[in-house]
Amino acid sequence: MTQFFGEFIGTFILVLLGDGVVAGNILSKTKEEGTGWTAIVLGWGIACTVAVYVSGLFGPAHLNPAVTLAMVSIGALAWSQVLPFIIAQFLGAMLAALVLYLHYYPHWSETKDKGLILASFSTGPAIRHTPSNFLGEALGTAVLVMTIMAIGPNKVAAGLGPIIVGLVIFAVGFSLGPTTGYAINPARDLGPRIMHAILPIPNKGDSDWSYAWIPVAGPIVGGIIGAIIYNLALGML
Repeated sequence: MTQFFGEFIGTFILVLLGDGVVAGNILSKTKEEGTGWTAIVLGWGIACTVAVYVSGLFGPAHLNPAVTLAMVSIGALAWSQVLPFIIAQFLGAMLAALVLYLHYYPHWSETKDKGLILASFSTGPAIRHTPSNFLGEALGTAVLVMTIMAIGPNKVAAGLGPIIVGLVIFAVGFSLGPTTGYAINPARDLGPRIMHAILPIPNKGDSDWSYAWIPVAGPIVGGIIGAIIYNLALGML
């Protein structure tokens, strides 16, 4: 239960601060409106760092089903922990989306663009191209997972791990993220997307379910491949 709580509260903070900076950037009449991609990437990187610090007191701080599945694929996590971790991650992400809906409540009616409203909850491609969109999500997640796995062997000083994870979120966001919005996390994307579909948000359109599988499947595939490749390479040292 302690680790379940860690995954729940960590993912809640991750999505609250991460989607919060997106909403502040693109919803109408906020004080942050229009600050751009740099602010979003920096916001997500800091959100991840804070979330891992908080969650790390209770467990491994995966905060991401793709990371959880990557770890179990190489035997670094027991299968019995997979479903509880993923449930906790989705619940945390969905609660964060609900809180953000309430926090930005007056701004939904001021925002007329349905795409911007959806983007406050979940990701979408700059250019809809299934192979490259899938590849982008897989690549970004593979880099994230390999970075997480490298923290231990590099004997990083205690307490610096979350900062390194935040830095890789910066790097992926600036280099690979502009094509899809870099979900690299099924819970971060699908949980809020479900809330977008459920909540009575003024001016909202559909939740773009035709695209929704990519930020779920892409990160899972990329995370598992990244973990297996890194684990094999580590074994050759």
